[in-house]
Amino acid sequence: MKILVTPRSFGKTNPELFDRLAQAGLEVVRNDSGGILSADMMREKLASCQGVILGVDPMDASVLAAAPELKAIAKYGVGLDNIDLEACKQRGIAVSRTVGANSNAVADYALTLMLMVARKAGLIDRRCRQKDWSKITSIDLFGKTLGIIGLGAIGRCVVKRAQGFGMKILAHDIAWDEAWAKSEGVERADVDRICREADFITLHTVLTDETRNCINAQRLASMKKTAVIINTARGGLIDETALLAALQAGSIYGAGLDVFEQEPPADPAWYELDNLVMGSHCSSSTAGATETMGHMAVDNLLRDLGL
Repeated sequence: MKILVTPRSFGKTNPELFDRLAQAGLEVVRNDSGGILSADMMREKLASCQGVILGVDPMDASVLAAAPELKAIAKYGVGLDNIDLEACKQRGIAVSRTVGANSNAVADYALTLMLMVARKAGLIDRRCRQKDWSKITSIDLFGKTLGIIGLGAIGRCVVKRAQGFGMKILAHDIAWDEAWAKSEGVERADVDRICREADFITLHTVLTDETRNCINAQRLASMKKTAVIINTARGGLIDETALLAALQAGSIYGAGLDVFEQEPPADPAWYELDNLVMGSHCSSSTAGATETMGHMAVDNLLRDLGL
């Protein structure tokens, strides 16, 4: 039985994951491209596979059609927006996720981006390397208002960290747990209010037709001039054309983006911004999180393949 493994961090710090797959009698096809696989690459590599451990690579209907023997998809992560779930359902292909494996790692990185953007840490570092020791004035994080869009496992981990910074916390989620929110001092707010009132806004929601471009030009225009927006979820949650224009105009203070609709982004204007901290979709890439995700993904795949 043959499987494809697409995530580049899978087994990087714990190669025994590949031993587990081999011991189960699986032949592993690896991602040797050095990046995210294209749909054409996926179709080629999946043609004779019965299973896949999947990162953010495309798994649309055309890719699935090229894999007639596919029985199981083990997502290495939690977002399923790159998978055609309806096609999987029709084919009887099992789809699993590694829920909770990377929550703390992503929450840590969201706070890292907040601090880096607020304190201009990346810009200061670059200037210091040029022996420019001039002072750069930045903004505070402590005691400010944080707006969280998406209060699932990661959003809740962000709450715990924000409490340590004495932040007032507003949050939005369609599945609202009032008892938990009350116990943690989290106030319910809609997205429009969060955009108007929050000093820092961080996105931790799934990408759906309803959430696509939930941060649009109108909501960006309503934000404070000192607002910071953070995205460690999915690029499609933000209208990137509108955000780029806002950052260029200085109508908001800055942004920290670990995700883009196209990675890496093609527009050279992104790379010229001093009020942007960029990430390479790496918020979950810690040794602890990747090890946990890897073992969970292997467990899920072996279970769904009946091994």
